[in-house]
Amino acid sequence: MFYRRKIILSLFQLCKGRIEKTRLQKLLFLYTQKKQSAEYDFIPYKFGCYSYSANADLVTMVKKEFLIESEKGYTKLDKKDYLPTLKIKDKELLIETVNNYGNMSNETLIKHTYINFPYYAINSTIVERILDEKFHNKVLNSIPNQTQKSIFTIGYEGVSLEKYLNKLVKNNIKLLVDVRKNPLSMKFGFSKTLLKKFCESLGIKYIHIPGVGINSDKRQTLENQEDYDILFESYKRTTLKETSSEQQEIINLLNEYNRIALTCFESNVCQCHRLPLSESLKTIEPDLVVEHI
Repeated sequence: MFYRRKIILSLFQLCKGRIEKTRLQKLLFLYTQKKQSAEYDFIPYKFGCYSYSANADLVTMVKKEFLIESEKGYTKLDKKDYLPTLKIKDKELLIETVNNYGNMSNETLIKHTYINFPYYAINSTIVERILDEKFHNKVLNSIPNQTQKSIFTIGYEGVSLEKYLNKLVKNNIKLLVDVRKNPLSMKFGFSKTLLKKFCESLGIKYIHIPGVGINSDKRQTLENQEDYDILFESYKRTTLKETSSEQQEIINLLNEYNRIALTCFESNVCQCHRLPLSESLKTIEPDLVVEHI
């Protein structure tokens, strides 16, 4: 079993085996905030902090009958004691989290997270009811408001879905342009259908433009930067010369949405075709601002 799922099952044990859905997300979030490197990351969702990855693990644990799901929450079916399987520090932090917040009412717990972590309340549909004017203004001040017309590029290699989405939110990106030839991924959340769904849940539009991508078979033998450079020189001579209409479409989308991001897999922009693609876009619009995040 993945270690992160043992964290969730241990949290259930400390909460007498049953936790409501919103409450579970808040307790898990507060536990992660005590760690430098946590098992789950969170995004600012309609009820505050939320982890799609944690939810996916919950779905899996229900299917495997570790948990049972009701309309409001989950109940632990598995009788195993998972607390002894945790690292000592994680066990201590989990117990501390439940001792500090476990007896709070749901609304008090939500209010606590909104006050102390206002960024995660920026998309909340209940924030005006939960917070008074002073703390509501702190949430409003946490909303990213950059307005300079820009194209960003972003890879998802080595980061969680939530960290990736937070980069988009914090840079006030309005449209994600997927420039992969084949928008499928073994990594949770990054195949086309799910990525589109998760982006749009945060008010970010999604579009796929496969024509500017590179076939995966051309990437199988890449071992060093020289190999990448050779590939991208070929890409410039062929694909970029053959896709002027797709590149103009990207520029048109920029003019419509003002802040857009091109996405592919690689974290190192020098090993991704989004770098030569963005450079080609600058030849169409010389004043174009490009930032790699």
